[in-house]
Amino acid sequence: MSRLVELANALRDEVAGFEADRWSGDDCASIAEALAAASKACAAAGVRAATRAVAGGAHRRRGFTSGVEWLARVAGVTPAEARTMLATVAAVEKCPATRDAVASGVVSLVQAREIARAEQAVAGSEDTLLQVAATASLAGLRDESRRVVLGTMDRDELCEHRRRARSVQHWIDELGMVAGRFRLPPEVGVPFVNRLDRATDRARRDARRAGIGEARDAHAADALVAMVAGSSAVRSARADVVFVCSLDAYRRGHTHGDELCHVIGSGPVSVAVVREQVRDDAFVKAVVVRGKRIDVVAHFGRKMSAELRTALELGDPERLDGAVCAEEGCDRRYGLEWDHVDPIANGGVTSYENIKALCEPDHWAKTERDRAAGLHDGSRGPPA
Repeated sequence: MSRLVELANALRDEVAGFEADRWSGDDCASIAEALAAASKACAAAGVRAATRAVAGGAHRRRGFTSGVEWLARVAGVTPAEARTMLATVAAVEKCPATRDAVASGVVSLVQAREIARAEQAVAGSEDTLLQVAATASLAGLRDESRRVVLGTMDRDELCEHRRRARSVQHWIDELGMVAGRFRLPPEVGVPFVNRLDRATDRARRDARRAGIGEARDAHAADALVAMVAGSSAVRSARADVVFVCSLDAYRRGHTHGDELCHVIGSGPVSVAVVREQVRDDAFVKAVVVRGKRIDVVAHFGRKMSAELRTALELGDPERLDGAVCAEEGCDRRYGLEWDHVDPIANGGVTSYENIKALCEPDHWAKTERDRAAGLHDGSRGPPA
């Protein structure tokens, strides 16, 4: 025990004196990666030690009546966060591979919580999710974990659970600003956020043309206020919400087996929800899917057809759960732009196979790489 305490104190002292300016950028990248892994391993070991300490009543001997309050004070987190940390370590004990990954600093406690939650719902999903955690962002892992968990629930029961869980909360924050949080069922929430995102993008473009540089969150706040006030008129050919539903399930009234019925960008819904939206004259899109292949017509212009855009917006043909940034480890679903993998100036065509979704920063970076490689000099150009 004393050896571990000595090592922890020595690492703390060494890190406290670290001066990044003395090292090269590549050296600092290696240091950051090593410290990140050590931090994840140390955090997990600390919570395991805290679990044992609380079980033995050590927190009382330190003047705390609650083990959660003691850990919150020691870790510098809220009691709710401390409670979650303790619960995560307990859950991970039932997932040996995840426990080992946490102990070695491969995954964090936050990632482990997502994996353990899915493993509890679907035994055997742990290994797949550990692979996801190794290559995807935390958002990507959460998406996959949610897909696994929701896939085990009865669609009608899930719909009713969401109806009961809907909520809007608001409060005044430390700056005296009105802050809030809301939870909406996907058939209501997805079209709302899609309209908000389009209004935000428009506000951002207008601000850039005016020479105003602000964060996207600020433009989103302006767009939200305009929508609530009824002064935002976002015109778009895109549907506010897109449902994917097996034709057999739609006709039958419920799904069987692995038949699809979900909202793009959210998760599974009942067939009854889809039928209700269709009766309400929702804008319905359809794409012919053959296995994992979506058949579309390619052309050599820059402008995409409505059919091609629809196919691209559906995302991975195996899941049809919406487009995400194609850059490895990114997983962003907002602010996406369509990139020609082989640029048009280099002879690339506007086809399903040659277009990928990229978020704005990754799109800019890819364009610069293409330009540096001479793919934008127009030497080939589109075929006649």
